[in-house]
Amino acid sequence: MTTETYRDAWGIPHLRASSARELAHAQGRVTALDRAWQLEVERHRSQGTSASFLGAGALSWDVLARRARLDDTARRCFAALDRRDPETADWVRAYVDGVNAGLPEGARRACEFGRTGLAPGRWQPWTPLGVWLATHLLFAGFPAKLWREQAIRHLGPDAVGLFATDGPGTAGSNGWLVTGARTASGHALIAGDPHRFIEDPGVYQQIRLACPEFDVIGLAVPGVPGIAHFGHTGTVAWAITNAMADYQDLYRERLRRTGTGVQALGPDGRWHRATRHTETVDIAGEPPIGIEVIETARGPVIIGGPEGLEAGLTSTRPYTPQAADVENSPQGPPAPDHEGSTGAAGGSAIRAEDEAEAGSPRAEAPQALALRCPPRVTADLGFSALLPLLRARTVEDVDRALDAWAEPVNVVQAADTRGGTLHRVAGRVPVRARANRLHPVPAWHPGHEWHGWHETPYAPVPDGIAVMANQRGPATPLGVEFAPPHRADRIRALLDAHRTWTADGMPAIHTDTHLASAAPLLDHLSALAGLSPAAARLRARLLAWNRRMDADSTDAAAYAAVRSAVVRRLAAHPVFAPLAEPPAYPEVLLPWLALVPRIGYALEHLLRARELYGIDRPATVRAALEEVAAAQPAGTWSTTHRLAPWRALPQAPEDPGPGLAGDHDCVLCTSAVPGLTDRAARGPAARYVWDLADRAGSRWVVPFGADGVPGAPHHRDQLPLWLKGELAPVVTDWTLLTLLERTEETHD
Repeated sequence: MTTETYRDAWGIPHLRASSARELAHAQGRVTALDRAWQLEVERHRSQGTSASFLGAGALSWDVLARRARLDDTARRCFAALDRRDPETADWVRAYVDGVNAGLPEGARRACEFGRTGLAPGRWQPWTPLGVWLATHLLFAGFPAKLWREQAIRHLGPDAVGLFATDGPGTAGSNGWLVTGARTASGHALIAGDPHRFIEDPGVYQQIRLACPEFDVIGLAVPGVPGIAHFGHTGTVAWAITNAMADYQDLYRERLRRTGTGVQALGPDGRWHRATRHTETVDIAGEPPIGIEVIETARGPVIIGGPEGLEAGLTSTRPYTPQAADVENSPQGPPAPDHEGSTGAAGGSAIRAEDEAEAGSPRAEAPQALALRCPPRVTADLGFSALLPLLRARTVEDVDRALDAWAEPVNVVQAADTRGGTLHRVAGRVPVRARANRLHPVPAWHPGHEWHGWHETPYAPVPDGIAVMANQRGPATPLGVEFAPPHRADRIRALLDAHRTWTADGMPAIHTDTHLASAAPLLDHLSALAGLSPAAARLRARLLAWNRRMDADSTDAAAYAAVRSAVVRRLAAHPVFAPLAEPPAYPEVLLPWLALVPRIGYALEHLLRARELYGIDRPATVRAALEEVAAAQPAGTWSTTHRLAPWRALPQAPEDPGPGLAGDHDCVLCTSAVPGLTDRAARGPAARYVWDLADRAGSRWVVPFGADGVPGAPHHRDQLPLWLKGELAPVVTDWTLLTLLERTEETHD
């Protein structure tokens, strides 16, 4: 058995092995060598143990991960995978073995281990599944349901539509497919860029995986084997965007304590036993705390407890185990088997004395919030799609592989060298009442159960072009909020501007900076009269502006300043005062409940609405314009619009980040938060062009580099390309690569 590790000029690993299993081991090992710190951070986040070395700033996430039972769900999903698909389970084990083999050497390369005193741990077979769960827990934006509930309560049901947009914590992407009828080569092109929080090291790993069965290049998720989201096998290529589907539910639970544990009121009007145990969360530099982990027939309780919604919030009190706490095992007692459950009666029968002790089952009880999500219900994360994707040769193969896809729910585009194309939704979305999708629903009311799964829609490829940018499209029946159509419309217009395309033309689309969502504010400015001389001059500048958020544009900077001033003034209006103070929910969920970002991202809706709760919008815009004109802002857009990547361990002093072009609704989607900051935490986490005529004509780039170690030659060598909108070539000729290591093993 032979395994070879090559690198190209950018340090990107190209791996070749004698079998798919040996290749998985090599992928795990090289990932550990390049990304040891990132892998260990992700492992601890999936377990809810990251505060033990990152400190109190990571505590809110750890508590959520524990209460949501991410690690336990990963264990269950792997056990089910082992039963249903032992080949894939063994392949995942091989990857984990490779990670464990490479971690010690990788940790010696990474200074963060020394800075925190963290020793590399040991990965378990289910750890990649836990990493996947942790990465996507907030991906579908279930906290938006908490925001909608608040908005409806204080502003009425119309607020759902007014504030509907892809919010501050939601990930998005651009993607487009051009068939051979519209390319110079006669073969399809697939291009795009996933928009996620920009992390250092990056959330995507450029890699090549080759063995006798397949030879695939693509973007892998560090910590997860294979190439899930973006890949090219030589004869077929695929790419995804977030479908914006809603597939997680929040249930308001009525809980009560009894002499034997905790009970939850079900939709049948009866109290049912909930599982319960306690866990200890360690915090670097502080005493540990104890948390209570409760699960009802709907799912794990992530907010509140039997004493109400504020119960269970993170406390800094030292944890002291109680002798009477009979359910205090590390993993707790087995949770109910939810496979196929509708949630109607998932609890066990309760004893008569328990019923008598707590009173009537219909009595009022404090509320909590439980999270119901498909992997916890089905014990399936969709990992059975990963090997078939690598083995795919045609779009039909990709289509069949994606039938096993579970989470997250994606829109997929694929094309093959025979001329086949695919445009579909992949993933698991439950069938249930519309109210479930909008806001938390009462667990004790019938009618909120799940009833099977939606069929995943398909879409055509009209005129040889398909565009996906999180807008309403094939996934519309599966979601509530979608991205505004600006990015999708702009990509389509740019593609329609030329009849024939080549791979060389795609970066110009990646980096387009036209901001269509500026129109409502500029329309308000055009209607103003009686301005001060300074404001009149600023107004004239903005009305003549080309609406491009270019890095060197002073007009773009002035527009952003006026926009932020409008957002702040709207947010300060008394009508929104009840929403200005977020409710007492865990800190990790508060970005979805913050008023200023909500107004900033929904500004065009708020300015165009026929009426806005009695707010004098012309006066608001006038005051904002006068404010900015009086301040006489100087500088270009990139002066303040700077990249702010997330790092588990912030550097000191803080890196101000490079200046950027683009904006939230540009194709070059570098998302600031209007009214709060011009700094961009989200943006293109990778860019790619897959060429079906010749895979060697494909190209790609990531924001930083292939190596996760600060100071390494390939840690940030792709950043200049990424900033300029350029792409690195995809190398497919093994003779053009550098062989760094060959291992040969003899197996009896």
